Amino acid sequence: MSLRALDPFLLLDEFSVPQNGGFPDHPHRGFETVTYMLEGQTHHEDFAGHKGTIGPGDLQWMTAGRGIVHSEMPVRLPREQEDERAHGLQLWINLPKMHKMCEPQYQELLDAQIPRARPQDGVVIKVIAGDSHGVYSQIYTRTPTMFLDFKMDKNQTVTQTIPGSYTGFIYVLSGTAYIGDLDSETEAKAHHTLLFSEDSTSTVTIQTKDEAAHFVLIAGEPLREPVVQIGPFVMNTREEVYETYRDYRDGVNGFERGRTWNSDGTPK
Repeated sequence: MSLRALDPFLLLDEFSVPQNGGFPDHPHRGFETVTYMLEGQTHHEDFAGHKGTIGPGDLQWMTAGRGIVHSEMPVRLPREQEDERAHGLQLWINLPKMHKMCEPQYQELLDAQIPRARPQDGVVIKVIAGDSHGVYSQIYTRTPTMFLDFKMDKNQTVTQTIPGSYTGFIYVLSGTAYIGDLDSETEAKAHHTLLFSEDSTSTVTIQTKDEAAHFVLIAGEPLREPVVQIGPFVMNTREEVYETYRDYRDGVNGFERGRTWNSDGTPK
């Protein structure tokens, strides 16, 4: 919570949603949401008729653009599985001014469709966006972005190249990783975020010691534009956000289908 935003990123949420939870019908404009599932299943549907379910390891990259109204709800499971939760990461990426009013778009990949880099035994890197060790993602990023999922066995060392102009961070999901040169490493424990400093080199060294680690490395090109975020809308000026609220209320300028649309609810 001490880091409000990190240009071009607006939010990273590690969610863990119970069966009776979720995110019912709500709007967005001006940015992208990236949902990456770790456990359980989430059902998505929107006012344009797009709907689907993503499960462990699956990805949904949604460009809200000029406007979307959608719902994100955990899939209801049989009674014997009712304690299971929908667990994953959701990343919000700001869009540059020239793309904020683009048409909404989805890019969706099942776990098996996301390419892996295996630079050595004991290290697997899912290349969700960007590239790693010669393996490239098929995701198109309007804001240049790198999103990598690392799983490292214990006693491993690997390097990762990051464009020098990017800002970025590592978020640890489980285990402990050590970031930086071997003589000046920083310990990274589960559910903590490590920021890359502005004077970081373009190559980061990551190692594990007596336990395995699972973490994501996320980096992107800063937009260096004004950011005004109020609720689910992210624009460049306060007046543009007020105009977005009016558009949503009146069902115009991208929100026409939102006037009468209601989601069908969570599938069983």
